[in-house]
Amino acid sequence: MAKRADVGVGTVSRVLNGSPLVSEATRTRVQGIIDELGYLPSRAAQALSRGTEAAVAVVAPYFTSPSVMMRLRGIADGLHDLGLDLVLHAVDEPVQRDARLASVVKGTAAGVIVVSFAAGSGDVERLQGSGVPIVFVDRRVEGLPHVFVDDVEGGRLATSHLVGMGHTRIAFVGDRFDDGFGFTSSADRARGYRLALSEAGLPYDPHYERVGRPEREEASRLTADLFGTSNPPTAVFAASDLQAIGVIEAVRAAGMSVPGDVSVIGFDDIFVARHIDLTTVRQPLVESGQIAVAMLGDLMGGKQPESASVALETRVVTRSTTAPP
Repeated sequence: MAKRADVGVGTVSRVLNGSPLVSEATRTRVQGIIDELGYLPSRAAQALSRGTEAAVAVVAPYFTSPSVMMRLRGIADGLHDLGLDLVLHAVDEPVQRDARLASVVKGTAAGVIVVSFAAGSGDVERLQGSGVPIVFVDRRVEGLPHVFVDDVEGGRLATSHLVGMGHTRIAFVGDRFDDGFGFTSSADRARGYRLALSEAGLPYDPHYERVGRPEREEASRLTADLFGTSNPPTAVFAASDLQAIGVIEAVRAAGMSVPGDVSVIGFDDIFVARHIDLTTVRQPLVESGQIAVAMLGDLMGGKQPESASVALETRVVTRSTTAPP
């Protein structure tokens, strides 16, 4: 670019940073070539050249959700190691998602990390053209860098664990599939649940599948409904550890024991899962945030990440809440 404009690299840098130490004629010539090439400067590099501290915007839902908090911990640790600030943008209602994403892309953030939210085809094109380094966590987004786990496989692993112990009446308790946010993890885990039943030759009974708000109390209520049926389940797969806690509370409130009467498996392996000895499907929550930061760091440095799509493994962690029926 500098060679084409017949100026030094320093002059190009001054034009990009709006320095007054450039003649109007030179500025016009350089800016014309910048526009012609469609060049979009790195915001991180601009911030560093000005001697200011670069900040990364993180758009995330449900700050009180344990799984989101663990991802944020990994993001915060990674950004600290890079000497970058973190600015959190909370999204508590579905209508806030697009507005938050648009504002951080148009703002002064050196980079953006989006947790759990999807990007539509129109969003992808707009984000690709924004020039802002961006990484998605907990979602596969074709055309943009992302870190994810295969939730279908995770749901299959959880259900297969219960099938392997001899259970045939297995229920699923998860989130509403039309939550307004466009989250797909619970629905994908339910798909894995159905897949595992099919692989085992077990019939799928829709009455054993209950969905509601992603809360402990709601999971407890849904589970109590399951035990009011004529042929209640002997095992429950909950779409998250938080919901698994609600399931366990409902089992005990009904005068039964875990795992003596009902086995329970969760998903995530949040900190509390280890304290209550919950069998669960572990996904690398903290690590997912750290990997996202490493990818973003490459992008902010003008490099492409080694892989734009990083798939993290899930595995069953067997503890004391599951046993043969």
